[in-house]
Amino acid sequence: MQSLQYREPPITIFFMADLANKYAENVLGKYYVDTQCIDCDLCRETAPSNFTRQDDGGYSFVYKQPETPEEEEKCREAKEGCPVEAIGDNGS
Repeated sequence: MQSLQYREPPITIFFMADLANKYAENVLGKYYVDTQCIDCDLCRETAPSNFTRQDDGGYSFVYKQPETPEEEEKCREAKEGCPVEAIGDNGS
């Protein structure tokens, strides 16, 4: 008897920060962190002037929006490097 093997096509999952799920601690502005954050520390290492940790909950949030071109570049780098895409940019 011959058996058939069924293989599903690969599934691609897209992660994307969701403004509706952002943490309340984020200051108003362009960048924010949402509930997908896994507390990896990448954003805090990349842009320490803008991201900090909420110790009780174990996640990052934006405590200061970028004010200089250098801070803007660091925040963009943190967003692009986030492994779960928990950093959002609302485009403003």
